[in-house]
Formats: sequence, structure tokens, C-alpha cells
Amino acid sequence: MPSKKTRRGFDPDDHRDFSGEELRKLSSAQEEVQWLLDRGYRIGPAVEFIGGHYQLSSRQRTALQRASSSKLQHERRLSSMLPFQAARDGCLYIDGFNLLITLEVALSGSLVILGSDGVLRDLAGLRGTYFIIDQTDKALELIGETFRALQVPEAVFYLDAPVSNSGRLKNRILAHADLWNMPVAVELVPNSDIVLSKMSRIVTGDSAVLDQCSSWFNLSKKIVADHIKDAWIVNFSHCE
Repeated sequence: MPSKKTRRGFDPDDHRDFSGEELRKLSSAQEEVQWLLDRGYRIGPAVEFIGGHYQLSSRQRTALQRASSSKLQHERRLSSMLPFQAARDGCLYIDGFNLLITLEVALSGSLVILGSDGVLRDLAGLRGTYFIIDQTDKALELIGETFRALQVPEAVFYLDAPVSNSGRLKNRILAHADLWNMPVAVELVPNSDIVLSKMSRIVTGDSAVLDQCSSWFNLSKKIVADHIKDAWIVNFSHCE
């Protein structure tokens, strides 16, 4: 299947909605959402309430939800995050679509949000459909390069089988893995979140999974920092 030339996660309104006064508004909104989260409110209703007050667009509200977490969640995620030197100590279990799509978005020059927990998240939205694009191979190359640098001994990628083209992506990952000089497996499962939530040494940016897993690596942030210097990263917590 030939790759499709596109900008993963691109929205022409993002430069307007995530800069200047709009970004300052989002920063204030995030502070207020976190205040509610710290007092036991659920993220969905909190974002809708604050988003309505600030008249945020649907995409801005999605970004706010993905960027925000309570202090307790932040502390828990930080305590379970493993240092990168521990990557050489055993197998890494990868949330395949989650990692790849975030890197594809960053490589596309599209918006990436840095959450209050230090995790990068995109706004691409899978919605059951995935297609290989021209940035997919580059993203896989960067993953392999990072594995080598960290001396990762083994990796297993988990892909959601119901998502379209998951089988084709499995074959593309395995083709790249032939050059990585390490054992790599790709598992097609009904729901990767359920599988990874019960594991340790995982790689994901999914908030719900991070709140349940035993331990994890913040790999997407490292790959972007090391290799995608022109990535468009927005941090609501630090804006002028």
C-alpha cells in the first residue's frame, strides 16, 4: 500500500486558536480545570464547564482535556515513570498507534500539546481509521534509532485490530524492525488500552492507561526532543 502524502493532525485554524490571546485564554482555562480536578470533578464535565465560560472551540476543548490532569494524577504518573537508562533492562511494550501518530503529527508540523504531566499528545483523532502516510516510515526510523541509543533488548507493539489498516501497519513495523537488530513482535488485539493498562514498562501517552499501568517510559517526548527540532509544541502552563 503506497503511503499517502498528508499532514497528520493538521487544522488550518490552529495557528489562530493556539497563539496570542487564545493561548493565554487556554492557560487560564487550564488552571481552572485543574482546580476542579483537584477537588474531585471529572475531566469531561470540568472541561465543558470551563470551556463554555471561555467560549472555547471544540478543538480547543479537546486540547484542554488532553493537556490537563489533577495534581494527584500528575504525581502518580511521575512516580511510575521509568528513567531511560532502565530501557535496557527488559522488553518495552508499545502502544503502537499512540506513539506513531504523535510522531507523525510532530513530523507533519502539526500541533502537539505538552500536557501538565509532561506528556506529548496530538489532536489527530483515530476514530477507527488509520492510513499510512509519508511520515510513517520516518517515524519508524526514529523509533528504531532511539531503541538502538537506549539499548532496548526487545519490543512488542500492540495495535488495535478493529482499526482499519492495522494489518498493513503491522507489516510496515516488522519490515523496519528487520534493521533494528533486536526481537520485535507486533500483536493485533481487540483493545490495546485494556492490555497495556495491566502491564509494566509500557510506552504510551494515553492518560487512562498511564493512570493504571505499573510503569512507563515517556518515549515520544524524548524522540521529539532529540530528532524533531522544529516540532510545534504548545504548553498551556507556560505562555506569555
